[in-house]
Amino acid sequence: MNKRNRRYNFNPGPAALPLEVLEEAQGQLVDYEGKGISLLEMSHRSRTVEELNHETQILLLTLLGLPQGYEAIFMGGGASTQFALLPMNFLKPHQTANYVLTGSFAEKAYKEASYLGSTHVAASSKDHKWRCIPAITEESLSGDPAYLHITMNNTIEGSRYTSIPEVTSTPLVADMTSEILSRKLDLNPFSMIYAGAQKNLGPAGVTVAIIRESWLELASDRIPEIMRYAAFATNKSLLNTPPVHAIYMMNLVLKWVEKQAGVEQLEKYNLVKSGLIYDVIDGSGGFYQGIIDAKDRSPMNITWRMANEDLERQFIAESEVHGFEGLAGHRSVGGLRASAYNAVPHEACQALAEFMLDFARRHG
Repeated sequence: MNKRNRRYNFNPGPAALPLEVLEEAQGQLVDYEGKGISLLEMSHRSRTVEELNHETQILLLTLLGLPQGYEAIFMGGGASTQFALLPMNFLKPHQTANYVLTGSFAEKAYKEASYLGSTHVAASSKDHKWRCIPAITEESLSGDPAYLHITMNNTIEGSRYTSIPEVTSTPLVADMTSEILSRKLDLNPFSMIYAGAQKNLGPAGVTVAIIRESWLELASDRIPEIMRYAAFATNKSLLNTPPVHAIYMMNLVLKWVEKQAGVEQLEKYNLVKSGLIYDVIDGSGGFYQGIIDAKDRSPMNITWRMANEDLERQFIAESEVHGFEGLAGHRSVGGLRASAYNAVPHEACQALAEFMLDFARRHG
């Protein structure tokens, strides 16, 4: 454990939050800004909450480099709900929703859309056991595509897009749950991005949908209002009771990102952190076996296997004794995974690299 007796948290989500953010929230929990009431108790129609909500939207758009031409919407339901809301809002009866399958969550997004209309797999790496990100071109798309959906970072498998696909004639949509604010990207090619907060934005409970205003005007008005992106945008995300405290926590995290000198500096920091662990994997002589092709590896979700499942279970058991949290791979695939999101400190990654080297010496 570290000097504050906190475990090294590599959980994939809900994930690590900056310690200073947790401490600030702790200090405001009972009496928010001297108002004699907790934010957890406060009306979402109060001016305080409205101002907090607006400030958080502007902060997020600014950090992403999208201060104009986009709406930031805060919703509940997690990214999994977005899998269904996206086609409900933007898949017209005569059109086809196009999807690139790069992992389990990309496949789930495709499945949800298939319940609502015509779908097409524009590219897939499933036959390669999700080890890589497949190429995508305009020619890969269906006729009359409603949009092309990609998953920028695959949380379970540990892969990511190194560049944004060039499909200028089709609205591009991305699930950015596991990498939003982790690297500098020109997001203007996207008509929409969305992300659950519980990786790099804050705690579970709030989901962000950022939509180009001109595309939002084309969204369906023939679905229930509570499912319309346009209704949420018109009401500044206050159509119904929002997850106020989760939005507050996101506000604090975004201000923490500003203090780190923004996304560009975090990107450099994240590459150094993940490099500590990838160097151990690559230098282990096969004791640790990386799962993803090197060119497509994610700095956010580092995945590897070992010689057998018994050894993997022993690694997990010993890691927990040494103060590490969340190193088991997803239950659907097994193996090992370290999720080194923005708030995971260099100290934690250094400690994990040293533990891995020691474990290999003792069991190799």
